[in-house]
Amino acid sequence: MIKQIKLFWQTIRRLSGDDAYEQYVMHYQQHLADYSANQRVAEQSLAANSPVEQPELLSREAFFKQWQENKWTGIKRCC
Repeated sequence: MIKQIKLFWQTIRRLSGDDAYEQYVMHYQQHLADYSANQRVAEQSLAANSPVEQPELLSREAFFKQWQENKWTGIKRCC
């Protein structure tokens, strides 16, 4: 029963966007190792004056500010 309640709560959070920051952090952590390996290869092939910068993990406040701006900026209607 508790497992079903947890699954229900996770589904509600996912549908409402409440877990967006947790999903962002998980994605960042999963792909950071790949990015670091690709960065070393890219640094070897690029000139010394154009370094490749590692993207920073956004804070919760910065993430939601960016998320809201992307969600509400621009035309969001069909006609």
